[in-house]
Amino acid sequence: QDLDERRRSRRGCQTGDNGRLLKPGLRVVYFTVFIDLVGFGIILPQLPYYAEAFGATGVWVGAILTAYSAAQLVGASLLGRLSDRFGRRPILLMSLAGSAASLLLSGLAGSLWLLLVARALAGLFGGSIAAAQAYIADVTTPTERAKYMGLLGASIGLGFVFGPALGSFLSRFGFGAAAFAAAGLAAANFVFAFFRLPE
Repeated sequence: QDLDERRRSRRGCQTGDNGRLLKPGLRVVYFTVFIDLVGFGIILPQLPYYAEAFGATGVWVGAILTAYSAAQLVGASLLGRLSDRFGRRPILLMSLAGSAASLLLSGLAGSLWLLLVARALAGLFGGSIAAAQAYIADVTTPTERAKYMGLLGASIGLGFVFGPALGSFLSRFGFGAAAFAAAGLAAANFVFAFFRLPE
């Protein structure tokens, strides 16, 4: 319990007269995860077709789509351990920076192998959700945790709704334009979190 109080104190939480915690960083966390998932979803509608433009077979398309999830399986565990050691904020920021770099690489990819590497890199740094969950767990009490985790789930869901919709709109400009737009959004998200997200 003392450890939880110290964590909340470090993250800028204050306790009001009624004993409820004020959480200035949670809105930033929700917005950051939402924007991160929007960027992720932007390139999804065009990704299989872009791979086919390089002569990808069904196996290649499956490998490119699987690379993200496979790398995320490894990356989420690693980033989780690092966030326990170095704090939630640095790892969340690193995830956002990695997302921006992977999306930029996706837009620049001129071969199937490079596209595969870009998607694997995106999955490796796709730990923003895990870091956000840990952040929420640190700054909430057990009785209210389900509520705030639910709001995180809503942010994720909205990101998956708006991301592909925006990607479909950008499809008329080509995959590169969608990927660069997603990379720019991820970079702006990193800057926003850097200045607004408390530790």
